[in-house]
Amino acid sequence: MLSPTSAIAGMGLSEDVALLTDGRFSGGTRGPCVGHISPEAAEGGPIGLVKEGDIIDIDIPRRMIKLQISNDELMKRKKKWQAPKPKITTGWLARYAKLVTSANTGAVLKA
Repeated sequence: MLSPTSAIAGMGLSEDVALLTDGRFSGGTRGPCVGHISPEAAEGGPIGLVKEGDIIDIDIPRRMIKLQISNDELMKRKKKWQAPKPKITTGWLARYAKLVTSANTGAVLKA
């Protein structure tokens, strides 16, 4: 995640822009970042329902993030959401993608 956060900082935006992702961090970041968000976008989590212009509150002491839209709007977006088709459909990587759990449950493989 160093490349995206370095790009944000390089544009002078690190005081105004935070990086929120359901992705993993290698440990190299700059500026405000929240990673390992779950449920993930691929599972239909709220991070996959964010649209341009949405406001997201980050409450570090409470360890919470909140998408500032109404419950009705969130439900409308969830109804329209479709799971992405797997890019890889055979082999170990496909098996991993199908069986791995979200970060909040340890990112382990289901039996």
